[in-house]
Amino acid sequence: MLFVIAATVVACIFIGWSIGANDAANCVGSAIGSGKISFRVGIVLVSVFGFLGALLIGQNVIKTVGKGIVPLNTLDPTLALYIALSACFGAGLWVVFATFLKIPVSTSHSIVGAVGGAGLAVGAPIFWDKLLSIFIGWIATPFGAALIAYVCYYPFRFILYRLLPSRFRDRGLTILIVLATAYLAFSWGGNDVANATGVIIGSGLTSSFMATLIGASAIVLGIVTLGYRVIETVAFKITRFIPMMTLVAQFASALNVYIYTVMGIPVSTSHSIVGAVVGVGLATRKHVFDIKLVREIVFAWAITPFAAGFVALLLMTVIKLVARI
Repeated sequence: MLFVIAATVVACIFIGWSIGANDAANCVGSAIGSGKISFRVGIVLVSVFGFLGALLIGQNVIKTVGKGIVPLNTLDPTLALYIALSACFGAGLWVVFATFLKIPVSTSHSIVGAVGGAGLAVGAPIFWDKLLSIFIGWIATPFGAALIAYVCYYPFRFILYRLLPSRFRDRGLTILIVLATAYLAFSWGGNDVANATGVIIGSGLTSSFMATLIGASAIVLGIVTLGYRVIETVAFKITRFIPMMTLVAQFASALNVYIYTVMGIPVSTSHSIVGAVVGVGLATRKHVFDIKLVREIVFAWAITPFAAGFVALLLMTVIKLVARI
């Protein structure tokens, strides 16, 4: 039993690390691409505010991932641990694979699919109605972010270019981008820490605070060690970011993710920031997107819950045979 507990904690740290490595780009990629903040400043911002978001507002989504998909708290404790172990490793392996390909994927999709796959492997009850509400949130996320960005572009432009004196404009824009990036990192941390910690809290392995602290620390480790790979894609390959576009996209994505976090729904920051970028692009009518790359990213989004779920199902099946559950 001690080995299973240790392996589950390692799995939690592994998926937290993979989340930081892949999802940091969604918070700072456009800001770095605009040239308004450096790579180092971006890493510091997402690390600090992502950590704070995880600790301060992460509880709602943690409950959904830990108990709302498969009721881990009602299962046999050993079985719940095995499901948590399989789900964390299954989701983490898929996210790491995507990270090495430099493709931003949804870690929320990964863990939700992995929990469902591991649960199916042992015939555990699955709350399909909750899965449906999560799926609807996934579909709505990019469209909501695009709408917020499209609507916000015009008042933001009016404030910056009509009300703010020209001599303060550049510095003011930089400050606002830093604030919007911090807000996005905070919202992301609050939503995505559940992907690393929800299942171990649901299985009763540790307290909510301790699991959140472990998960948040693992996410920061992923940011500083491998986060640069996907940041390169988001910052420089999807489209050319101008500062005004970055400000609106960061703010719209942050507000979008924050709303879902308060509602306790795990959503994709990748979906949100890409949707916001598209919304600003539609508002300005000046930006050209790498359609081939966007198509590849959307395809990766679509297969993520199934791929992570399949890996977790295989892992759980092997564990079931070995442990004779």
